[in-house]
Amino acid sequence: MKKMIISFLMTFAGLSALFASEPAVAPREVPDSVPGGSYIWIPDSLASEVKTLLKGHSKVVYDERRLDLSEKVTYRGDTIPMVLKSRNFGRFNRGLFNFLFIPKGQWHFALTASYGEFSADDLEMFDILSDFDFSGHTFSIRPSISYFIRNNMSVGIRFSYNSSKAGLGSLDMDISDDMGFELSDISYRNESYSAAITLTQYIGIARQGRFGVLNEVALGFSSGNADFTRPFSGAPRKTHNTYMKASLDFSPGLCVFIMKNVSFNVSFGVFGFYLRNEKQTVDGVPEGNRFTSGANFRFNIFNINFGIGVHI
Repeated sequence: MKKMIISFLMTFAGLSALFASEPAVAPREVPDSVPGGSYIWIPDSLASEVKTLLKGHSKVVYDERRLDLSEKVTYRGDTIPMVLKSRNFGRFNRGLFNFLFIPKGQWHFALTASYGEFSADDLEMFDILSDFDFSGHTFSIRPSISYFIRNNMSVGIRFSYNSSKAGLGSLDMDISDDMGFELSDISYRNESYSAAITLTQYIGIARQGRFGVLNEVALGFSSGNADFTRPFSGAPRKTHNTYMKASLDFSPGLCVFIMKNVSFNVSFGVFGFYLRNEKQTVDGVPEGNRFTSGANFRFNIFNINFGIGVHI
């Protein structure tokens, strides 16, 4: 027994001397920078946020994991999902969401109106244009009403009235000593009525429900008449036109709620088809008719519509 204890003590002493003879390892120093980058210090509370950002998820690239797809709100006793499901028609899921913007069951009343007037009396310009007397005005009003048959989708009807009048009292144009002309007693009048059935799809771009984009499809029918009067052989000559038009227009736009139940809308006419039939008479005598059709795909600065809407 005594020999066993002595052997154990000698073994323990040998192992202690062996470990004591090894040099101490200095702690590894962390470099201030790495090839192609550098280290930054962040608090522990932001560690998870930074890791999420480095993986490509941020407020710029919307993080789907932070979005509660099952979130619901209550409107007039009904429970409505905050994120509306939409079918993906493409090959790729772009991660876009349609937030609830205007719930089903709301009525939307809107009104667009405009008025413009111009007049000139004895105006002269650059010694070429003189004795220019002109007056004119234009007026239009477009009331509409729609009902939301689904969340973010409405069906409605829109009426429109347009009136324009212009009169040229006199105009003298002197281009050179032997080139010039005079115009006087010319008038123009145009009046039209129209009605359209509209289908509008809204897309909420934030869960707060203040901003949204829209696309309106309108099937419209219009009728109008115009008179053009000018002197001919010493007597006034009147040309009267009547026309009817059918059109299918697509108008994207933007909707902003400036108050709880009041929205501001702006839309742009960029694409459409039309059919137009026109008849013409001169001093009451039929002269002919014309039928035209076509398609427009362009941004028209004269077809920008602003309006105020009330939602109830």
